[in-house]
Amino acid sequence: MSEVHRSGQFFHYYGAEVLRQIDERADSVRPGVEVEVRREPVGVVGVISPWNFPMATAVWKIAPALAFGNSVVFKPANLVPASAWALTEIIHRQSLPAGTFNLVMGPGSSIGDELISSPDIHALSFTGSLEVGRRVAAATAANLVKCQLEMGSKNALIIADDADMELAVEAAFNGAYSGTGQKCTASSRLIVMESVHDEFVEKLTQRLSQVRVGHALEEGVHMGPAVDARQLESNLSWVQRAQQEGATLVCGGERVECATDGYFMSPALLVNTSNDMAINREEIFGPTACVIKVSDAEEAINVLNDTHFGLTAGIITNSLKLASSFKARAETGCVMVNLPTAGTDYHVPFGGRKASSFGPREQGRYAREFYTIVKTCYIKA
Repeated sequence: MSEVHRSGQFFHYYGAEVLRQIDERADSVRPGVEVEVRREPVGVVGVISPWNFPMATAVWKIAPALAFGNSVVFKPANLVPASAWALTEIIHRQSLPAGTFNLVMGPGSSIGDELISSPDIHALSFTGSLEVGRRVAAATAANLVKCQLEMGSKNALIIADDADMELAVEAAFNGAYSGTGQKCTASSRLIVMESVHDEFVEKLTQRLSQVRVGHALEEGVHMGPAVDARQLESNLSWVQRAQQEGATLVCGGERVECATDGYFMSPALLVNTSNDMAINREEIFGPTACVIKVSDAEEAINVLNDTHFGLTAGIITNSLKLASSFKARAETGCVMVNLPTAGTDYHVPFGGRKASSFGPREQGRYAREFYTIVKTCYIKA
């Protein structure tokens, strides 16, 4: 329900953005010549959205695409057809010209590949895995199609030695486990300074022991299922692999049988992990977090940046000096101070660095960089 509400906020914001499209004017270096800089629609935009936020992620691409005057071909993830159909029905109740918004459904291996390889689109916005993102980049480059990619992540939350411990536990819990950990902004690495390590682990373990896993619409349930059987098996296998590499499972990491059928798993917390373990290098996309003990802030920031991803990062601290250093040195597109790594606003830019993102930023006014092209007009009176 909150995702649908957020989708409405995107449409509301970009409905107003339509009226904020004001061209620029400049004087030429030549006498009697004026210059206008206009922004025009890029053309036909392909949108490929993921399953974890099937409504909101699609809408934060579709709304600006339409607002800036483009036509859209929307291909949702194959696991979530119903929300895409509902969204398309809502859009088609409006008075858009025929062909402005189009829904195509089916597997990525056929429908998706056809879309990313088509010379008839002018821009392609994709959110999904790094592996698929690289294929999208290669396919669109062959046709010189404008490309925007949001891909994997391995976000970290630093718990400083001066952190408010209750705040730290809640930020780690919300960042790592909300949405069953199935979000690109999830904090799967918890980098904790050694002086507060034991207290943090004890309190987070206690917090996780209170979590009720089950059907998401049941009263009192805190965490729903993994998206499908394959994702659940992947989650469980990562926990086993981490233990084989020397990590200690403090709690969770097991399949849970509930009254209703589903791919349920208890939230897992692993300690005694190092940043070079496979589980701290690759995106898990499940309710699993690993604690990495560090000696001080310098080591914490170095560990944070030691990844080929760079989407979000967070720190819990009462030190203005440490917070400022963290904001300047974190090699990520979004940084959070005394907040979970998951949770962003719709009116400001969103995106990452390194292998997390490619192309112009999404959301807010920055979206126009992708959904428009610039035309420079010279006029002699």
